Amino acid sequence: MSSSLSDKPKCILVGVPLDCGKTRKGCLMGPDAYRTAGLANALGSLGHSVEDRGNVAPAPFTPRDHPKLVALEENIAWTESLADASQAALNDGLPIFMGGDHALSLGTVLGAMRHAETQNRPLFVLWLDAHTDFHTPHTTDSGNLHGTPLGYVTGRDGFDGFPAIADPLPHAQVAIIGLRSVDAAERDALQQSDVTYVDMREIDETGIARPLTAFLDRVAAANGLLHVSLDVDFLDPSVAPAVGTTVPGGATVREGHLVMEMLHDSGLMTSLDLVELNPFLDERGRTASLMVDLTASAFGRRVFDRPTRAY
Repeated sequence: MSSSLSDKPKCILVGVPLDCGKTRKGCLMGPDAYRTAGLANALGSLGHSVEDRGNVAPAPFTPRDHPKLVALEENIAWTESLADASQAALNDGLPIFMGGDHALSLGTVLGAMRHAETQNRPLFVLWLDAHTDFHTPHTTDSGNLHGTPLGYVTGRDGFDGFPAIADPLPHAQVAIIGLRSVDAAERDALQQSDVTYVDMREIDETGIARPLTAFLDRVAAANGLLHVSLDVDFLDPSVAPAVGTTVPGGATVREGHLVMEMLHDSGLMTSLDLVELNPFLDERGRTASLMVDLTASAFGRRVFDRPTRAY
């Protein structure tokens, strides 16, 4: 890939202070944490032009109590506004959605699907996460809608009130890597689907590069667009503590960087979510800084170019 500025995608930063996908608060501070940790400067130093479009706001909504679901109307409102923001940003460059909890992907992936349709190209989704997020409003026990984005975009039932999806994302165009916390309902649903799912045992046995390479080869063969959703809890909490859904046994720093370096080498990524960063739970900004470093790897920073961090 050429290193000239004209060959590099324009990075469009979109802040998403969404904190309604679960009950534990703090993710609304995520966008400012990424800005403070120097995300724009890191991308600019790699030769990318960077535009920060500020923060998205939800569409107007009236909150109502629900016997099971957390902030249903607010999540719907965010989905509507983010689908529009995602599609608009994709028309202009490569958007990076600075979240915010994982409910933001209800909208960002929907916008990417709409954009892909206008390009007459298939959309693929890479989900880097400890959880499947394949629930529906009917199957979730917690009522937290940050566990439902993949259920929504693949056309599962129960999303009444959300923007309708005429052509759901095919299961075969989704890969979830990093799994280590899957409940029975999600496991059963996944096993009946064509979704690619890779748990930490498989990664331990074969490495993370093998399944990722296979998925990226499928994206390339189909001339697909690729939306990547990176959850902080993909990483082990010992290196990324700023998340409310910590699950021990996650990806190492090197595994995280390898994934992002491979994404850069492939040239396939067209949009990126950075989700579930809760600065309230961080230690001197170490998780925000690591997420910025990982993003830089996805945009061309090499292993020998990395700065030394002092926490």
